[in-house]
Amino acid sequence: MASITIRNLDETTKQALRERAAHNGHSMEEEARLLLGQAELASEPIEVATSPTPANLSSTNFDASLDGKRILLIISGGIAAYKSLDLIRRLRERGAEVRVIMTEAAQAFITPLSVGALTGDTVFTELLDRNTEHDVGHIRLSREADLIVIAPATANLMAKMAGGLANDLASTTLLATNKPVLIAPAMNPKMWNHPATRRNHRTLLSDGIGFIGPNAGEMAESGEAGFGRMAEPMEIVGAIQAMIGEIEGPKPLSGMRAIVTSGPTHEPIDPVRYIANRSSGKQGHAIAGALAKAGAEVILISGPVNISDPKGCEIIKVQTAREMQKMVETALPADIGVFVAAVADWRTVKSADEKLKKKDGKGPSSLKLTENPDILKGIGHHKLRPKLVVGFAAETEQIEKYGKAKLKRKNADWIVANDVSPETGVMGGDDNSVKLISKEGVETWPKLTKQQVAERLVERMVAFFDVETIEI
Repeated sequence: MASITIRNLDETTKQALRERAAHNGHSMEEEARLLLGQAELASEPIEVATSPTPANLSSTNFDASLDGKRILLIISGGIAAYKSLDLIRRLRERGAEVRVIMTEAAQAFITPLSVGALTGDTVFTELLDRNTEHDVGHIRLSREADLIVIAPATANLMAKMAGGLANDLASTTLLATNKPVLIAPAMNPKMWNHPATRRNHRTLLSDGIGFIGPNAGEMAESGEAGFGRMAEPMEIVGAIQAMIGEIEGPKPLSGMRAIVTSGPTHEPIDPVRYIANRSSGKQGHAIAGALAKAGAEVILISGPVNISDPKGCEIIKVQTAREMQKMVETALPADIGVFVAAVADWRTVKSADEKLKKKDGKGPSSLKLTENPDILKGIGHHKLRPKLVVGFAAETEQIEKYGKAKLKRKNADWIVANDVSPETGVMGGDDNSVKLISKEGVETWPKLTKQQVAERLVERMVAFFDVETIEI
């Protein structure tokens, strides 16, 4: 296998490699390894583009989208803080206005003087600074930016964010903001893989915080390697552009209407008891949020859950399967129907008006059950059937077989089938592993967070409709 030392490349080639890596979502080291691997497989040299703007990366893609954008960069403590100086330079090159908050620990690695020289602005370091807090400076900083970026983000700052702590300027500003936030973590691999950090990562993802990295590689500490390296500055620039594009760019599902069902249903037995299941609603709510983010008008019809409502959706809360069916049919017509709710298959023929009492010596009371309406099947055969009908199949065995049967029986376009056996932890958990079943075949997706499943599913929906966006 060929080898190369990136720092020994000339500046033009390094710039081309940096931009190519950012475009492909890789670190420079990863992109170089891929290029070298391709060259070896082909048994012939492979050229690295020498132009600062390769054909697939026009200057418009990299420069115009950040022109005039206001970025608040928070630099926390860690050896990777030195990369933030290059990040500031890259952002300024692309027309962004950069303000910086430095934590006390960050100042042990780089100086406010260096940062201020690059930003051309005041560097903010203290929460109770009489020169900036006379007009509640931390609120102003949190609201005047288009986007807040934390690079590097330490395990400590991530923990503060996840716990809602606010004991310095950085954490207080983050708690007070109403703007999107992007995190570029940097820490020792053991710290990144610690259960507490993984838990904080999941919490921040569920709060809508964006992440870039960390990457794998050698650490500053001798003999340490793994995931924990901060993403390269150009990777972060690419992620910033993507987030700015999401905020301001064209929405691929704009003008479309989507109905999403989520959570369980509760079928009353008496005033205090009910028939239900273990669904948390996390997957359905994530899909509704992803659809809204893609520009769709979303009606989320949710059974009883204990999670936050996704942004940008009309929320209709129900208890029973019959209430959910009525609200779904009322919401028609729609372009997209996604039926994630774990609807109870059965309900009692008649629920008791008073609490059913135990009768000593007479055994348990008998319950007479009847079948609930099949919402997915009803919509699949409805005269106002959405153009795209997506159902979910939660199974404990023969996932693919039962999913294919459900696709045909319900007249759905897609079935998202998953294994909800107790040992998988899917019911109520944050991760999911699904099979996407359609008439064209079966795709097995890797284990992903439920948010990632939602985003990938919405990407497929965009491709299904082949929506073209035109900037005017």
